[in-house]
Amino acid sequence: MGISNVYQFFKNVLIYITMNLPSAMNNGSIRSNIKEGLKVGIVLKQDQRTGKITQGVVKRILTNSSTHPHGIKVQLTDGQVGRVKEIY
Repeated sequence: MGISNVYQFFKNVLIYITMNLPSAMNNGSIRSNIKEGLKVGIVLKQDQRTGKITQGVVKRILTNSSTHPHGIKVQLTDGQVGRVKEIY
């Protein structure tokens, strides 16, 4: 396999990965996408195994870092705490 074939292979892999990533606007793992008052879907700690989504409105953002691989942790207006999986 020549160097140009290797280059083309990795270029195609990168394009595939980029095209199949969720859009940044709907990505709950990026803190800047989440604001107080936003309607979101979260996974509560007790629902992590099943992945059950609980919908609500963000009251507070609890994660301080700009990103988190499992979703930004938030508190909803009803007091429930979980990681953002969906943004509506």
